[in-house]
Amino acid sequence: MTGNYQQQQKLVQTSPQADDEFELVMELSEKDVLFEKKKKLLETKGFDPNGKVLIKSTCSAELVNSILEEMLQRARIINSDEVDLYFGWIDELHPVGFCSPRNELESLHSILSLVDKSTSGGQTILPKVFQDLRNATLRLIHVFGNNTREDMNILTGWNLDKEKCLLQWGEKNGVMTRLDIVYIEGAGRGAIAREDLDVGDIALEISVSSIISEDLVHKTSMFPILEKVEGMSSETMLLLWSMKEKHDINSKFKIYFDALPKAFNTGLSFGIEAVMALDETLLLEEIVQAKEHLRSQYDALVSLLCKDYPDIFPPELYTWDEFLWACELWYSNSMKVMFSDGKLRTCLIPIAGFLNHSISPHIMNYGRVDSTTESLKFPLSRTCQKGEQCYLSYGNLSSSHLISFYGFLPKGDNAYDVILLDIDLSQVDSTEDMSSISNWSTHMVRGTWLSDNRGIFHYGLPPPLLEHLRQARGLMLKSNIIAQENLEVELEILEDLQSTFDAMMQNLGETEPLVSEKFDWDVKLALDFKNLQRRIISSIVNSCDTGRQLVQRELQKCTNSG
Repeated sequence: MTGNYQQQQKLVQTSPQADDEFELVMELSEKDVLFEKKKKLLETKGFDPNGKVLIKSTCSAELVNSILEEMLQRARIINSDEVDLYFGWIDELHPVGFCSPRNELESLHSILSLVDKSTSGGQTILPKVFQDLRNATLRLIHVFGNNTREDMNILTGWNLDKEKCLLQWGEKNGVMTRLDIVYIEGAGRGAIAREDLDVGDIALEISVSSIISEDLVHKTSMFPILEKVEGMSSETMLLLWSMKEKHDINSKFKIYFDALPKAFNTGLSFGIEAVMALDETLLLEEIVQAKEHLRSQYDALVSLLCKDYPDIFPPELYTWDEFLWACELWYSNSMKVMFSDGKLRTCLIPIAGFLNHSISPHIMNYGRVDSTTESLKFPLSRTCQKGEQCYLSYGNLSSSHLISFYGFLPKGDNAYDVILLDIDLSQVDSTEDMSSISNWSTHMVRGTWLSDNRGIFHYGLPPPLLEHLRQARGLMLKSNIIAQENLEVELEILEDLQSTFDAMMQNLGETEPLVSEKFDWDVKLALDFKNLQRRIISSIVNSCDTGRQLVQRELQKCTNSG
């Protein structure tokens, strides 16, 4: 899991003379690795790259909504990541629309944060327009939340004694929570709201003293040994520490370790049948490589420590199974936390680990210790009603990564389920224009159902890929000009793409009917993923076929008119 931090934005008044006019500044950081592409897109849309938005103190409701729409389009670009930009690059004729649930929620909150910071702009009384803008932003956040609410089935009859003990332990150690732990069908343990929670409410607050970080290892007898090992990371130290600490009956965190599952059921624990079911998928390679890496790490490090320092590293506590369990613990439950001293540490956060991931989470901006309270807070980015499962964002992760290291396939359409393409980039001359639509070091595809642009020259396929393939054929399609030469190249591109993905579809084989009673958890998860891959590839094949028909009709028109 990773913590998210909002971009720095500011409010400035244009001048002392213009008392009724303000300048909202939504800055694009020059440190952004995608700065050139974002700057180009902002300019293409007619937006000032410096992010200046003028707002008058007296605005009608219609004008406020217009200002908000402009700010939202800017924010969508500023908050875009590589996947958002790759699939969402559009021309000046179209608005910057919805990219992904994460992008939309972050964009709305960047606007909300900007408006809220207006109270620190030096004005004692700010015009009503800022409250109107804030209310309009909150309405969009509430609409977003209402459209993403999902049904769930809480399972009764499960023993939650260990979880209740952990909550009680947390409250005694400075943890404040407005969540309860339950068992949820299809998800296992999860956290639900005890009461209605609004935007900005703190769902969970954990004191630094209850966080497991590298500082704990420094106080142990194993640290003098581990710090001398070449290449030893703090994460590996913590992993080795947790293998021993979970068995210590006097550990401060005994209740936490007792509440952890006996098995995490991630892709790292897949059996041979599940691995075989992943044949012809990249997930197979990902899992195999990860397990091989862990095995070599265990053989090279743990075995040697047990041999040389058996009193510190008892062999019975450092078996391969215990090592794999600890790896899955840290992969699936650790978070990156920025402490008050400015250092970013990998940590385990008791109780926070009960929060499940969603592509439309309630909690997004977390991971920074509040220096005033010396606690880690989890504020809501959207409302969560009483009894509703409260979701956390683990990060912008693909389903393959979530299966490998967390052990689940997320609900809904995951914008990060992309298939990387092995394309020879040398066939197109390199350009110094890093903002160019086709200038990407990697090309990819995803389910075309996520695109709403299926017209000529688009077809629901990613613009950078199409532009790259056009340039590889010597065509520079600067505008959507329906000319015979352009159409013939388009037809060739679509035929080649369809042929490529037809072959990929055949390699995946026939769809396996899923019967929960028939398969173990790992085989079912593997087959679910493989069916997802089939769905993605099938959508690309269908889009190519539909695109070919569209191009052929236009070619026929050109022939008839000629």
